[in-house]
Amino acid sequence: MSAPIFYLVERELDDVAVGDVVDVQGTEGHHARNVKRLQLTEKIDLSDGEGKRLRGEVVELLDDGLRVKVRQIQSAHAGTEFIVVQALAKNDRDILGIETATELGVSGVIPWFADRSIVRWKKERLPKHHAKWKNTVVAAAKQSRSALIPTVFDLHSSADLAEVFEEDSAVGATVLILHESAEQKLSELLKAQKSELTGPVYIVVGPEGGISPREVDLFTSVGAHTVLLGNEVLRSSTAGSSALVVLKTLLGQW
Repeated sequence: MSAPIFYLVERELDDVAVGDVVDVQGTEGHHARNVKRLQLTEKIDLSDGEGKRLRGEVVELLDDGLRVKVRQIQSAHAGTEFIVVQALAKNDRDILGIETATELGVSGVIPWFADRSIVRWKKERLPKHHAKWKNTVVAAAKQSRSALIPTVFDLHSSADLAEVFEEDSAVGATVLILHESAEQKLSELLKAQKSELTGPVYIVVGPEGGISPREVDLFTSVGAHTVLLGNEVLRSSTAGSSALVVLKTLLGQW
């Protein structure tokens, strides 16, 4: 079994070298010491949440955590960056969507209030909703032993997204709208444009009622592509992850 991972996001890890010792304290130290109950000589991974991974072993048990000796340092492999634009959805289907996307290695998730989103984030509750998404991706990253915690961006409207897509498309980003009425399959587009995917890839996942024609027109007008996953109509909780599997496989990351 792979070693458990703990995040030291409040500490700069660039100055840590092989052979150094690092103290794991605070919330993560408590979890490692009292919940996971790690013991001397057990393997443990530490990360800054941005892709750096320190592989080590427990060399001392502290009152409030552990002391770890670093045996190896790794950085996340360079590759295509994936960002899931997840429409707000009822029954926590949006939460399930970003959870599985995190397990599959996305670098960011964008909460999207789409035209047909039933769920709404009221202004006074925005921090609470954002924190729930943040906690979800942190837990999913830890579960999957990932050294990368996806960025949870602020809530975006369709107009906000169009601005982001237009700006990023101009510098090499690819925007893929998952749509049941698209004429081109995702796999076909990738085979035709694989060499052109030099920047981040946005995967746009609609709400329960689908992406509205207005939004499709808005996004395609700034360079987005509509793509079809298959004959089945997937839920908002599974569409993004299904697209990620196709992308990672055809791009050779899996």
